[in-house]
Amino acid sequence: MVELDTLVDYCATLLAVSQFQDYAPNGLQVQGRETVRRLIAGVTASQQLLDAAVAADADAILVHHGYFWKNEPPPIVGIKRRRIQTLLTHEISLLAYHLPLDAHSRLGNNVQLAQRLGIRVTGEAPLAEGQGLILIGELDTPMEAARFAAHLERRLGRRPLHLAGARAPIRRLAWCSGGAQGYFSAVAGLDVDAYLSGEVSEPMAHIARETGVHFFAAGHHATERYGVQALADHLARKFSLEWEYVELDNPA
Repeated sequence: MVELDTLVDYCATLLAVSQFQDYAPNGLQVQGRETVRRLIAGVTASQQLLDAAVAADADAILVHHGYFWKNEPPPIVGIKRRRIQTLLTHEISLLAYHLPLDAHSRLGNNVQLAQRLGIRVTGEAPLAEGQGLILIGELDTPMEAARFAAHLERRLGRRPLHLAGARAPIRRLAWCSGGAQGYFSAVAGLDVDAYLSGEVSEPMAHIARETGVHFFAAGHHATERYGVQALADHLARKFSLEWEYVELDNPA
């Protein structure tokens, strides 16, 4: 068991929250009970996840995608009202960590994804935002593109969209979990054979054809399941908490 304030302060230091300019507030988004004994972890603070936390008598919920995003309408109505009302009624705290959880060197989504896929991290992409948001690494055994796509499907449980380039086999690649397809053009100039992210948009097919670099979209949710689990497990060990990860199917 741990005091909520202690837990929040620890996470802020561990994840270097103050170093990030993010799209939503990182840390405590909705305050609940003063102490935390049982923690529920999930990717997104959907109503289904909140209901699971209520059923589990959780004291806090830990997610990657929380609330109060930039450009989000401020009124607390509709879906937002129901979600926040659930938290307040049951005195459950909501803790959310977005970019800091993507970038952490041990617990982050990008490092955890690499471990899941057997990619050896060799560095970071030298782009302006940096901070571990785009990693570069190598496969110990180079793979043809079709074999790598099958490898992604086996490890992540979701068939990726493969936009074919010309480089073969795939040995050196860059990746960034979630909705980071917009980095593809810059990453394609970094002497990599492939770029892996969660989402895809229309220009990616043309960039793959014109640069020869393969693009794989493996799912926003599927690429961001592992950081929150690693963080929850770390916090549970640190503060003797009970915790559970709730996997909610999401094909996007």
